[in-house]
Amino acid sequence: MRIALGVEYDGSRFCGWQTQPAGCAVQDALERALSEIAGEPVATICAGRTDAGVHALAQVVHFDTGVDRPESAWVRGVNTLLPPACAVTWSQPVADDFHARYSARARHYRYLLLNHPVRPAADQARVGWFHLPLELEPMQRAARLLLGEQDFSAFRSSECQAKTPVRTLMRLEVARHGDHLVFDIAHHMVQKCVGCLVYVGKGKHPPEWLGEVLAGRDRNRAAPTFEAAGLYLSRVEYDPRCGLPVAQRSTLVEESGATRALAIGKLGERSSV
Repeated sequence: MRIALGVEYDGSRFCGWQTQPAGCAVQDALERALSEIAGEPVATICAGRTDAGVHALAQVVHFDTGVDRPESAWVRGVNTLLPPACAVTWSQPVADDFHARYSARARHYRYLLLNHPVRPAADQARVGWFHLPLELEPMQRAARLLLGEQDFSAFRSSECQAKTPVRTLMRLEVARHGDHLVFDIAHHMVQKCVGCLVYVGKGKHPPEWLGEVLAGRDRNRAAPTFEAAGLYLSRVEYDPRCGLPVAQRSTLVEESGATRALAIGKLGERSSV
């Protein structure tokens, strides 16, 4: 039997998704809990591996098991065995050919950036920070230059193992909510994109510079990679025939006087995308 799970976690409490010898990864914690509920070893595969410090509001995982357990066991039962910074949000049997990674149509990320002279404290592990004023309109103009099919060699990390740097970016939106900038992007090179857009927003370069960086295909011309704290895996898209829930867990920053908080929504209806 193949089971799919929705998982969310605070990435600041883990050394990334992928299992590590020290057992400090999200995958390590989840597999320990699942194995105890199943009474047998359980191996998981996720939709998108996240690095240390990166959060997930809608990670999707699948695993195979030979035991029959009620949904409550894979959700509430597993959650009693997980650390507080990680939780299973839903569980569902899926077809044997479903694959959390390869069946995914798109992965959506959100980056939350506090644009304020003073660094954050209470939410320091949950938002990025930049102290100088940022102009929204030039950043939005620059973001449009990244859309479509592009060679993203200038944005790849030295450890990137993808077969080709050519990717099609369908969405990159930048919006301001009070002291926060919110970047929504269907792409995995989010932190590098945010770094370049911040360069434009603070006036270091005009929007057209981003097109030059792309054309040059040189990582050394791009801005430094931005910190992981503000990055969230916010949604994974699948064919609606999979019938998986779509998590609407987060995505907007609201200002209420001097209080900054992430607005958290509820689990949405089943996907019809």
